[in-house]
Amino acid sequence: MGLEDAKNEVDGAFTRENRRGLAFENAFGGATSFLRRRYTKDLAGVDLAITGVPFDQAVTHRTGTRFGPRAIREASALQPFDPPYGWGFSPLDDFSVVDYGDLAFDYARVADFPDRLTAHIRGILSAGPGTIALGGDHYVSFPILKAYAEKYGPLSLLHFDAHSDTWVDDDFDRIDHGTMFYKAVKSGIVDPRRSVQIGIRTHNDDFMGVHVIDAREVHEKGTAAAVARAKEILGQHPTYVTFDIDALDPAFAPGTGTPVWGGLTSWQAAAMLRDLAGINMVGGDVVEVSPPYDTTGATAIAGAHVATELMCLYLWPRRG
Repeated sequence: MGLEDAKNEVDGAFTRENRRGLAFENAFGGATSFLRRRYTKDLAGVDLAITGVPFDQAVTHRTGTRFGPRAIREASALQPFDPPYGWGFSPLDDFSVVDYGDLAFDYARVADFPDRLTAHIRGILSAGPGTIALGGDHYVSFPILKAYAEKYGPLSLLHFDAHSDTWVDDDFDRIDHGTMFYKAVKSGIVDPRRSVQIGIRTHNDDFMGVHVIDAREVHEKGTAAAVARAKEILGQHPTYVTFDIDALDPAFAPGTGTPVWGGLTSWQAAAMLRDLAGINMVGGDVVEVSPPYDTTGATAIAGAHVATELMCLYLWPRRG
């Protein structure tokens, strides 16, 4: 199989019979699932399910991340021709990865959204595979974490972001993309002693006991030092990895709701995600890709690459 097969392959998201294997249909055509994986609700034998969460009603500034899952999927069409660079294995050949489609919810019943998302992830986890969610704004991580904590107990959180998202908010009915990790720590589903945030560059009086490796530390001490410290903190505790695309500097990811200068470069993010191989990752997400502000598509491309690296990070310890 190779690129010459593009002339015969189309709409593999619906027509491919084998869930494993690279994909070679034209990047510019066909139905766009994540990495051209098959759309399915059948999770028998599946190792990892990709699911979209097109929700952006918790933002404090610019909306548009409801279009993020679609844009990330489209951008990922450039990637399934070869194994991801630098990992030393071919996850699409070696594992069953599917696109589970998007969460269905009533956009006019915002208060019902968190429980619907928790139930959505709970259902996938009960069938066996882990999940990588495509956001959506960053609030979506909180309902997802609830489902994971039901299965694994208090989790380690590995959080890439410009913002800590631990601003005080004791009203647990509020749906806000800047306070959900405060709530996650307060409710006991995230263990701050075993959690780390990377790329932070906005002020907060209280990081809730979560370890912080800010953007300047990454720039000055290097990615290897950041990874070594993160691995020491996380150990082998079950870890949920969340990547807010605004962890990247706006030069690399302008299409997001709350951009902050001085951020990570794309190569720094790639190096850290690859060097984190071996952590006990149980699930993850990439959030805050806002296509209306992404005039060149660079942010969606970054989001697709982050999601692919998260896939590799999840599957790497599960190799035979």
